[in-house]
Amino acid sequence: MSALDLARLRASLAQQPGLPGAVLEDGLGEETLTPAAVLVPIVLRDAGPTLLLTQRTAHLRDHAGQVSFPGGRIEPEDPSIVHAALREAEEEVGLAPRHVEIVGYLPDYRTSTGFAVSPVVAFVTPPFSLRPDPFEVAEVFEVPLAFLFDPANHRQHEIFWRGRQRRYYAMPYDGHFIWGATAGMIVSLYRRFSESPAS
Repeated sequence: MSALDLARLRASLAQQPGLPGAVLEDGLGEETLTPAAVLVPIVLRDAGPTLLLTQRTAHLRDHAGQVSFPGGRIEPEDPSIVHAALREAEEEVGLAPRHVEIVGYLPDYRTSTGFAVSPVVAFVTPPFSLRPDPFEVAEVFEVPLAFLFDPANHRQHEIFWRGRQRRYYAMPYDGHFIWGATAGMIVSLYRRFSESPAS
């Protein structure tokens, strides 16, 4: 992905959170949703941009063992969605905010597991060091954005859950099974980019 493509990606993003057009995950019910924020960290590697992801530890209450973006609930003391996303990224993986440039927002993603997630997209400039929290994070890894932006890798699966068939995206990569809300937000990012005009 070239510098022009990164400029196109930046231009495709919303410049404020919470706009109309939220993505509703298949299986979403009528329950009250907990506000949450995630950082969508695009690492500007020389070989091409990557997306930084985490593998959650197996004992967590929510989304145990799953691949996810750094993020979590928006706390009452968080002054903004951006603050919540940056705070969670620093707490979970040790990513210092000085390496992070916020470039825009994706539509909110409302999950069938009870969260209204605000995805905050950022460019992350190396070099940086990480200190994953061993309680929450089993592994931190990066996936080339070129792989994630290839529609051939956007596989659709079905599962019978809560009395109905539910569809979800999955993107297996190098032994990692990226699926559910994380894969759905990646597809949302790809669609914003692909539908924006090329320079």
